[in-house]
Amino acid sequence: MGEGNTRASDTEPDTSERELCGLVNAMARQIEAHVRDHAGTLGLTAAQAVALRELNGPMTMRELADRMSCEPSNATFVVDRLEEKNLVERRPSPRDRRTKQLELTADGLALRAKLLALLVQDSPLQLLSHDEQLTLYRLLQRAVTGPRAGARPQ
Repeated sequence: MGEGNTRASDTEPDTSERELCGLVNAMARQIEAHVRDHAGTLGLTAAQAVALRELNGPMTMRELADRMSCEPSNATFVVDRLEEKNLVERRPSPRDRRTKQLELTADGLALRAKLLALLVQDSPLQLLSHDEQLTLYRLLQRAVTGPRAGARPQ
């Protein structure tokens, strides 16, 4: 082969890497379906359930959007609906008067507790032991936050 020729195996990810990506994607879809199913039983959309799950203390809209992996405008729409249901409040930030902090109301805290209990009941991760879940957590955290995480291909 000449220098200008490349084999498919030189440019394509290893089969095991492709399979791993497929498995991570399949797990993400299972978790999304799991959240959607339980959200519906509580009268919430999946996005509202994700917001409640991620609101584990006072935070800004941008922080919530980051945790939800969405744009701040989408998080604002979700929070508006949660605010209409009296589940969340916007309050002035004690650190910066120009920004608002999101805080769960008493009803929001109660509904979040119900949601979290439902989400662990029959989670797709339930088949893994505690140690296996911890190992998976550490590996995924390393993959997501490692030096190449978020790097764009050249």
